[in-house]
Amino acid sequence: MGIFERYLSVWVGLAMMAGLAGGILFPDSFAWMGSLEYANINFIIAVLIWLMIYPMMIQIDFSAIKNIHRRPKGLIVTLTVNWLIKPFTMALLGILFIRHLFGDFMGLITPDLANDYIAGMILLGVAPCTAMVFVWSQLTKGDANYTLVQVAVNDLIMVVAFAPIAAFLLGVTNVTVPWSTLILAVALYIVIPLLAGLLTRKVLRSNDALHAFGARVKPLSILGLISTVILLFGFQAHQILANPLDIILIAIPLIIQTVLIFAIAYFWMYKWKEPHSVAAPGGMIGASNLFELAVAVAISLFGLNSGAALATVVGVLVEVPVMLALVSFANRTSNRFPVAYSH
Repeated sequence: MGIFERYLSVWVGLAMMAGLAGGILFPDSFAWMGSLEYANINFIIAVLIWLMIYPMMIQIDFSAIKNIHRRPKGLIVTLTVNWLIKPFTMALLGILFIRHLFGDFMGLITPDLANDYIAGMILLGVAPCTAMVFVWSQLTKGDANYTLVQVAVNDLIMVVAFAPIAAFLLGVTNVTVPWSTLILAVALYIVIPLLAGLLTRKVLRSNDALHAFGARVKPLSILGLISTVILLFGFQAHQILANPLDIILIAIPLIIQTVLIFAIAYFWMYKWKEPHSVAAPGGMIGASNLFELAVAVAISLFGLNSGAALATVVGVLVEVPVMLALVSFANRTSNRFPVAYSH
C-alpha cells in the first residue's frame, strides 16, 4: 500500500480544508467551475469520478459476469437493504432527530425548515450509489464483476422505484424523475468507463499487461478522489460557513444512517458467509448515495435555496469522510469473511 492509500484520510481532510479556503479566496474561479454542469451533474467532477472508476473497470471480466446469477445472496442483501430498509430508516431518523430532538426538544430548527431538511434527507435515502461505489469497492479489493452487477441492477430498479417511494415518504404526488440526470449519470459513471475498460482489455490482451497497466493508472483514483473533495467543498464553502450549525445538525442523522445501512448489509453478508469481496462493496452501495439525482429532485421540488437542497448538499459533504472510515473498517475485518466462494 502506497503512502497516498495509507494516509488517505489525512489527504481527504487536507483537501476539505483546501476546498473551503479556495472557495472563500477564489470564489469566482470556483463559481465558474461549478457552472460547468448539465442536469445537476458537474462535468469537471464527472471527469474526476471517471478517473476514479476507470482503473476498476479494466478489471471487469465479461466472461465471468454471466455466472453471477449462480451466487444470488449478495444481490438479495443489496436489493433488500437498499429498497425495503434504507428509505424508511432515513425517514425515521430524519423525523426523530430533525423534527423532534433538534426541533421540538432543543428548539434549534423551526418546523417548516425541519420539514425541508427531512425531505432532502429522504431523497438521499431513495438514491443508492452509482459512481463512488466503484471507488469504495476498489479500496476494499472488491469483486469488480459482482460490484458492476450490483450497481447495474440497483440502477434498473431505481428507474421504476425512485419516484413512487419518494412520493410516498414525502407525502406528495408530483415527484418527477429527472431523466436527464439519471440517464446522464448512468452513461458517465457506468457505460463510458465500462466501454473504456473493455477496449483496454482488448488492446492489452494478456493478464500480465493488464496488471502492469492497472498499477500505473491506479494513482488516478486517489488523485481523482482528492480533487473531487477539493471541488465539492470549494463549491459549497460559503454555504457551509454561513450555516455551520444547521450543517452539523443535518450531518448527525445522515452519518448515523450511513453507518447503520452499511452495518445491516455487511453483517447480513457475514451471516450468509458471503466473501469479503462481495460483502464490502454490497454494504457500500446502500451506505452511499447518487447525490446528483437527490440534488436535482430537491431543487425541482423545493427550489435552489431550499432547506431540502441544503440537506442533499450536506449528504454530499459527509459522504466521502464517512465512507472512507467504513472502508477502513471493512479492510480491518476482512479476515472474518471467506476469501472466495466455496462452490
